[in-house]
Amino acid sequence: MDVHLRDVRYFVAVAEELNVTRAAERLFVSQPALSKQLRVLERQLGFRLFERVHGGVLLTRQGAALLPVARDLLERWRSGMETARAAAPTGTLVIGLQTAVGRGLQQEALRRFRAAMPGWEVSLRLVGWDDPSGGLADGSSDVAFVWRPVPPGLRTHVLATERRGVAMPAGHPLAELKEVPFAALRAEPFIALPPAAGPLRDFWLGLDARDDEPVIGVTANTPEEVFEAVTGGLGVVLVAEGNATLYSRPGMTYRPVTGLPPGELAIAWRESDGRPQVMAFIDALRQVKTKV
Repeated sequence: MDVHLRDVRYFVAVAEELNVTRAAERLFVSQPALSKQLRVLERQLGFRLFERVHGGVLLTRQGAALLPVARDLLERWRSGMETARAAAPTGTLVIGLQTAVGRGLQQEALRRFRAAMPGWEVSLRLVGWDDPSGGLADGSSDVAFVWRPVPPGLRTHVLATERRGVAMPAGHPLAELKEVPFAALRAEPFIALPPAAGPLRDFWLGLDARDDEPVIGVTANTPEEVFEAVTGGLGVVLVAEGNATLYSRPGMTYRPVTGLPPGELAIAWRESDGRPQVMAFIDALRQVKTKV
């Protein structure tokens, strides 16, 4: 029986809040997605963790017995990650990435970081969109390049503000336009981020400019899955202007979209994390942003 560490974290959050809605807000996931994942976990374990009651949930006897073990597991994993990183000659800074960064930011920031923190190693870690924190929530990343909005408990520094556009199959009728009004896309099937992405999923579906529910063509967890779905004719997807060049490929066309607020690319870190290596990387990015 393989249980995902994310599911353990979900269980602990619900056990501490005794309310799925509050736990979902704390975890930055949708309430239906969290409820579904808890049911999956209970089926995997073979027993119920919670009793549903009016206004929330209560731990079952099995759930109460498992809670201290789950908390210990999460803490030991976090501690183990820190120990592993410290095994480098000086240390390792883990940078979470949800997409390619580009924009002249990453390479120059790494050069400045290494100059400020000699002996430190850097590890780049690709994180799926089912974790909108870029690995910060479970401690698997020290800093992360993310698109806002981000989960609670994180600080961000905005690196780029860019208009949103649409990537569509090259032969799409709307590709004849120089700019596409968002209203013209509302009936189109969209490529969606997974439900666990929460408000980030909503943002890239354009829910902030909608008064209707989007049509979901397919759900994708990585950029590769997204753009394969687009070129395969399964739907369209909103993308940031700077990513249009990064992910350009045959069979796909990008057009700017009017009627949408811009997106914000940011570097994120935990609010309580003031370690010198983290601050050195943030400072390096601030300097690079000033230059570009």
